Amino acid sequence: MGLNARVDGPVAEDVAAIARLQAVPRILEAVAHLTGLRFAAVARVTDTSWTACAVYDQMNFGLQPGGELALETTICNEIRHSHQPVIFGHASVHPEFRHHPTPKLYGFESYVSVPIFRTDGSLFGTLCAIDSHPAVFKDEQVLKALDLFGQLIGAQLEVQERAERAELDLQTAHATGELRDQFIAVLGHDLRNPMQAISMASELLQMEPLGERARRNVMRIQQSVGRMVHLVHDVLDFARGRLGGGIPVSLYADKELAGELLQVVEEVRIACARPDIQAHIAIEVPVVCDRQRMAQLVSNLLTNAVTHGEPGAPIRIEARAADDHFSLAVHSRGTISDDHAERLFRPFTRAVSDQPRPGLGLGLYIAAEIARAHDGTLSVESIDGGTVFRFSMPCTSRAGAAVVHDQD
Repeated sequence: MGLNARVDGPVAEDVAAIARLQAVPRILEAVAHLTGLRFAAVARVTDTSWTACAVYDQMNFGLQPGGELALETTICNEIRHSHQPVIFGHASVHPEFRHHPTPKLYGFESYVSVPIFRTDGSLFGTLCAIDSHPAVFKDEQVLKALDLFGQLIGAQLEVQERAERAELDLQTAHATGELRDQFIAVLGHDLRNPMQAISMASELLQMEPLGERARRNVMRIQQSVGRMVHLVHDVLDFARGRLGGGIPVSLYADKELAGELLQVVEEVRIACARPDIQAHIAIEVPVVCDRQRMAQLVSNLLTNAVTHGEPGAPIRIEARAADDHFSLAVHSRGTISDDHAERLFRPFTRAVSDQPRPGLGLGLYIAAEIARAHDGTLSVESIDGGTVFRFSMPCTSRAGAAVVHDQD
């Protein structure tokens, strides 16, 4: 092959990888100064080819990055087999290399080359230097220095390849995540219309004269549709949060928030058959919020407490608004491990359980998104056998009289 034959495939990728290592040009210059030789190179050596990846040429040898030499004509081919460095300062009088064809073929007298290994122990190639003039080396010092340079190049290659793989994995994961989120959004939107049609049909059926068995079946249909509609709404909220920059809210100074929250508590009591849910709602100022979203947040927190809390233990919710600050806390028995607590507000996160659990694992994620949309924070603390979710945000308004509601 010629000095500058064009390469492609994996070898071309290796040439490009060396070109991206900013330290290589300086290493080659240092090798030239250290040895006194005017040509230095990093070569990719395989079982079939020798390819220059980077060169420092002050003797007009004529080899450029990507240029190839016939492997069998190079001393690097012998290093490929032996994994041992080679050094000599005057080929014409050297007892071994004065009869070697390579120095005569390429016209050099002095030569030094060390193998470059990847971190897994495989051979990448060589770090070598030549000159048409004889040279005097301190062999041990030169080989030790070049060996360190070779180790540095091998380590940098590994670091760079790992970084590039990580970047590719990240881009792939990001693209997959976007595709998944878009699919979920479309699926949720397309499911909403048939759910509404089923719900309307079941309501019309209830107006017809039905037997007791048929009426019970219609009620089951309505209950199932209600659960499905709730799931669809969760999916759509998830999609809005991921694709639309957050869950949308309509904020206004609400004087009726306390009544709305109490209604949510009562609905959860009935739906979950948990009359032991205790509520204390004390609101002294209007709260600038989206009332429906706040109700959704409370519903999600209470439902989570019912589902994952200690069975039979009472659940307590407290909400206060005073001095331009709104706070809400949901207390339940049972603890959450630290590692699970860290993932609790991520989408599709569910506690490990032997029993099937309803829902998609989106409730707490949506609650956290609602909190964020109100410039608030939602956190969880689990100590002394109990767990409490705390939501806090500014009221932004102090007008209005005190309104206090209690339910037990």
